[in-house]
Amino acid sequence: MSNVKWGTPESLCALLCELVSWQSRTLTEGESEFAHKVKAKFMELDYFRENPSYLELNDAGLGRNVVTALYKNPEVTETIVLISYFDTVHTEEYGDLEPFAFQPKELTQKLRQRLDELPEDARIDLESGSYLFGRGTMDMKMGLALHMALIEKASIEKWPINLLLVTVPDEEVNSAGMRAAVPELVRLRDQHQLTYKLFLNSEPSFSQEPGDPNYYIYSGSIGKIMPAVLFYGKETHVGEPMSGMTANFMASFMTQQMEWNPLFRESDLGEKTPLPVSLQQKDLKMEYSTQTPYRAAALYNVFLMKRGAEEVMDIFTKVAEDAAKACNTAYSEICKREGVNPVGKVTVLSYEELLVHAEKKLGAETIKRIKNSALNNPKWDDREKSIRIVDSLMIQCQELGPVMVLLFAPPYYPAVNTSKDPLVIDSIDLIKKVGMEQFNLKVNQIHYFNGICDLSYVSYDDKGEGWTIFERNTPVWGDTYSIPFAEMQELQGPVLNVGPFGKDAHKRTERLHIESAFVQLPVMLETLVRSLFPIKLEACGPMDTVRN
Repeated sequence: MSNVKWGTPESLCALLCELVSWQSRTLTEGESEFAHKVKAKFMELDYFRENPSYLELNDAGLGRNVVTALYKNPEVTETIVLISYFDTVHTEEYGDLEPFAFQPKELTQKLRQRLDELPEDARIDLESGSYLFGRGTMDMKMGLALHMALIEKASIEKWPINLLLVTVPDEEVNSAGMRAAVPELVRLRDQHQLTYKLFLNSEPSFSQEPGDPNYYIYSGSIGKIMPAVLFYGKETHVGEPMSGMTANFMASFMTQQMEWNPLFRESDLGEKTPLPVSLQQKDLKMEYSTQTPYRAAALYNVFLMKRGAEEVMDIFTKVAEDAAKACNTAYSEICKREGVNPVGKVTVLSYEELLVHAEKKLGAETIKRIKNSALNNPKWDDREKSIRIVDSLMIQCQELGPVMVLLFAPPYYPAVNTSKDPLVIDSIDLIKKVGMEQFNLKVNQIHYFNGICDLSYVSYDDKGEGWTIFERNTPVWGDTYSIPFAEMQELQGPVLNVGPFGKDAHKRTERLHIESAFVQLPVMLETLVRSLFPIKLEACGPMDTVRN
């Protein structure tokens, strides 16, 4: 196989180092350029020079692109979709070594001169010589490199299965890349008459706890949703505190109810979601003054397994009503103590309900103008825009206060799990067998990948009104943020995540296990793909017998 460019550990390592050297931090010029460089790299292969239409760039917004590369065998429809992303988080934590953050071999050598600066576990790994350090080595350009190598080998050996590589930008912030890729996957399926047999991601194996040395593969991915609240009280001067109600007072009751609330915990297949916590809480005053803060906002992180947006909103509403009741009780007692009349009673509204009231009062054109004012602010992200839209509407509808307005803020990752799918069960058994027999490696299965994953946007299954509840209560929906729910439901198929072992994603000590990445995973992934051939491929590599 002399024509194979990326078929040895050394050549695969060189490919990884080249991919890492193409700096692609989220929302930088490098992220925009990366897709074009990947396309050019694929054009070095004979297959894509002969079939250039099978290699595409698809718009993902802000000058970024999704890359799709299709190896198509004309005799079969069965297709494995290989999913990866290429953006990385930023690199400030590298300090004076930041110029080397994207040069894995150079950085690894530089760190050898600074062993005393490293945590003990990273120092031990560095001295072992078993790890390659650098931003994106583990998370997750190695996954992309492995998929590129699979496409190359399949095209040369003419494997009787189709492989569709999809690599996307912006996984680290809003998953804009994967959300843009979903309609393209539907289009490519129809255009080329493909049958999607498996959605295979190669995110790295993450430790379950610090120091965990075990290797994991995943048959699903945990979901994440972000319920939020706009608290609207009544303003006053600090010299007359009982003439108003601060939003901070209201927020304190809600956050106490939300933090670590077991009502949001889910359990499935012996695994549990982490408890909810607040991700942000702040008042909305733009400057200091002696006017009390009467508008505030909070964002809460909720992880998902079986639940969707509809059920989360139901629980969130109940929690908010309990918080409002506790707030009103405490406030009433204070008013009695001080001998004053209350300024009002805290109620709970959904954003959808607020919008109905505002449209009746203000009219559709005024609503549109209010929303556009927030949407067009270049300094605000989708979360801030969501909050500010609700805030602006409430300023025009103060008669509703004091009130807690419930909404959703982006991003939303639906949970996905196919642990009980027969193909997944067989595939995991096969990977476990290969790991043990060929590498003496114990492979452990986890049902829900705990790192948030682009697999959330395939195999979506919602028979209720989950997605419409999300749409109607997300202020930026359809303007700066959307999810292709309908197309996601068309992409039905089992999911599996098999990637290399590494440590410390998003840290200065991010590192990739060399043997796992360049020796073990190429064999494991190729064995898995070959096992899914719909027809037998005669004498074409290490596995002559494959499962039909």
